[in-house]
Amino acid sequence: MLFLQTLSVILGIAIIIWTLYSAVRAIVLPRGEQVFLNAFLFRTLLVFFRIRLKRTTDYETRDRVMAIFAPIGLLLTPVMWMALMLIGFTFVYWGAGVQPVREAFILSGSSLLTLGFARDENLAIMVLIFMQATIGLGLVALLITYLPSIYSAFSARERNVALLEVRAGSPPSAVEMLGRFNRISSADEFDLQLSNLYREWENWFAMVEESHTSLSALVFFRSPQPQQSWITAAGTVLDSAALYASTLQSDNTTEAALCLRAGFIALRRIAGIFNIRYDPNPAPTDPISITREEYDDACRNLAALGLPLRNNLDQAWRDFAGWRVNYDRVLLALAAFTMAPYAPWISDRSLPGMMPMTLREWIMGRIRRK
Repeated sequence: MLFLQTLSVILGIAIIIWTLYSAVRAIVLPRGEQVFLNAFLFRTLLVFFRIRLKRTTDYETRDRVMAIFAPIGLLLTPVMWMALMLIGFTFVYWGAGVQPVREAFILSGSSLLTLGFARDENLAIMVLIFMQATIGLGLVALLITYLPSIYSAFSARERNVALLEVRAGSPPSAVEMLGRFNRISSADEFDLQLSNLYREWENWFAMVEESHTSLSALVFFRSPQPQQSWITAAGTVLDSAALYASTLQSDNTTEAALCLRAGFIALRRIAGIFNIRYDPNPAPTDPISITREEYDDACRNLAALGLPLRNNLDQAWRDFAGWRVNYDRVLLALAAFTMAPYAPWISDRSLPGMMPMTLREWIMGRIRRK
């Protein structure tokens, strides 16, 4: 009996420390790390949502269903933490002498929720009660600061996403974006306005990288408008920058190149949080999801819109593919992972083997990594 009680205390302490460590990493630590408990909760929840979506074919219904996925996951996160704390302290109380298990469970629940209807005369047990009540209040305080941080980052992200519809249409298109800038700008202003835009989006990518890796639930928060998405907006801007830097006649592509680099670094780091596989050092000649025919069709559309193209389109295609290969796989994988709305060159295609892992595959991958 003494052995079982000792084992119960050790197990309870391990659960408590693990839960607190996970909560601190998820909320307090300003670094993009995959927290097993949170990731397991969201992936488990995603299984049920995907079962629900199997009966749905139209995008509007799928979007409405997925719109509540991230909020439900966020609300269940503190419930999961509290449940684990309840179980952990139940083990500790039972091992410390509170008998039977039912009484240990009631004492744990009363202490964690600071209800105070159950108590124990033993001083050591009272110390544990005070400790558990403090932890329960601390988790609530963490949640109070967590939700405003989530929605503040969401609001900052969506500002640029909403503005992109004015510049790139709906669904957003890189060709349409460049054409609209050409129509509203003089020849001297065209390069300047695009440089300013890419500088703004370079900052946006840096912001999204920081927020979506440290607060990974943000990846699943959908835009207020069903046809808008942070990932299709990111892909449209990156494709326009790749076309601008590779295909259009321009003397200054510095800002476009910097935006491209900021973009594919951000998308790769976000993809890494979800164990999405990609080549960190792709060769410029590696295949991409865009075909040469699609690229040539885009060039014809750009020329029809009055944009000057480079003379050697073969070299321009190689340059474009050399840019696109840096973000092609992660862009399409994140679009599929988040069930993004339709957008050309982004969510209208897929790559073999890029679909997110199932819950079982993810768990086995975590075990192998350990």
